[in-house]
Amino acid sequence: MSPLVPGKRRVRRTLAVGVPLAALAAVVVAGTATGAPAGPAAGEVTGGATLPDLPLGAFSNHLLPGTVADDRGVDLGGIGSDLYPAGREGEYWTVTDRGPNGQIKVDGKKRRTFPVPGFDPAIVKIKVHGDTVEVIDAIPLTTASGKPVTGLPNQESRDEKPYTYDARTPLAFDPNGLDTEGIVRAADGSFWLVDEYGPSLVHVSAHGRVLARHVPKGLALKGADYPVVESLPSILLHRKVNRGFEGLAQLPNGDLVLAVQSPLSVPDQDAGEASRTARLLRFSPKKAAVTAEYAYRFDAVDVVDPGEDDTSELKISSVVALGGDRLLVEERTDKAARLQEVRLTRGANILGGRWDDDRTSPSLEQLDDPAGSGVPVLRKRLVVDLNTVDGVPDKIEGVALAGRGTLALINDNDFGMTDGAEAFDTDGRLVDSGVETRVTYVRLPKGAL
Repeated sequence: MSPLVPGKRRVRRTLAVGVPLAALAAVVVAGTATGAPAGPAAGEVTGGATLPDLPLGAFSNHLLPGTVADDRGVDLGGIGSDLYPAGREGEYWTVTDRGPNGQIKVDGKKRRTFPVPGFDPAIVKIKVHGDTVEVIDAIPLTTASGKPVTGLPNQESRDEKPYTYDARTPLAFDPNGLDTEGIVRAADGSFWLVDEYGPSLVHVSAHGRVLARHVPKGLALKGADYPVVESLPSILLHRKVNRGFEGLAQLPNGDLVLAVQSPLSVPDQDAGEASRTARLLRFSPKKAAVTAEYAYRFDAVDVVDPGEDDTSELKISSVVALGGDRLLVEERTDKAARLQEVRLTRGANILGGRWDDDRTSPSLEQLDDPAGSGVPVLRKRLVVDLNTVDGVPDKIEGVALAGRGTLALINDNDFGMTDGAEAFDTDGRLVDSGVETRVTYVRLPKGAL
């Protein structure tokens, strides 16, 4: 048993990074979440497991000693950004996002807070063991010289300014910082991640070292302690703040598909907020280049989430390879999600055309009917509406195939944080939201996939 972590937790060393790792085995959920299917085409929850509490400071400092001086009572969370099968049944690779963060209004303006600024994003390998999510490996993300990348914003000119937990003291920007989201593992054991800040595609060694960060042309990111390659279309410079890349899939031939979480702000923020047209990109690791781009059209927001009327709440959080050029795309709000199947056809490629020119008017994002205007929008087919499946948590961000006809889902619990000054007590300790990280299994109706 670890001297740092109480309960039924144990500590071992990970061969991947050669540093101590806290592995969890404590059961903290009363039982398996189950529910009856809402209808013959709805699917049903067949099982679930919860991540036990593990102090974030203990977790981080076991990976990179001294990175977190005070975790302010925050537990490990945020690993629900994505889910990728690790080979053995019930085992998955996940990745944390940038770490605990929130928003507090000061003088009527929102400030982005980072209560644990030393937190280093990490790749986390988990195993679903009964009704418990056990951490069996973890790999910290580091720069070329072995320093933590951190989760802090990169550039004052385009990212939110970071503040301490109480929104009173500014923090420094960090050009190495990553807001990691999607994850896949390559055949050589390295990882590919996507990031919301750049937005960027990040190639990471099996030991967590950043090998290259692919960013939009013209980003001009200076001071990073790893190679930065301007290989992505410049139109991505118009990504909405905190809505860069979130979904990532690996096709059978090794190509990657990257999903921009929300419509781009082209020509301005108002256009992006009102738009229902997002973009997917195809990237060839062999060529180190984008080879295709696709227009993806969201359903109306009240179709995705009957309780929501704000179109800007639509997001793509996960994309999953189904074989060939077929993808499963998750479109969601924070309260609901629907999974759609699309096929990436040659005729749908818009890369390098007028829609990649931010001077085009109207822009792709401004078109009320892109298909009617000649845009080859991807055709889609609804596979499952998770809003109709009892027992599925809110804010599902990771989806993976878990055997024939079954999906594994993981939610983002935001490290137990909420927005507002009331997120911390008078001693600066977290008032936990009570939202847990859960892996949920959903069996689909026969023939759904």
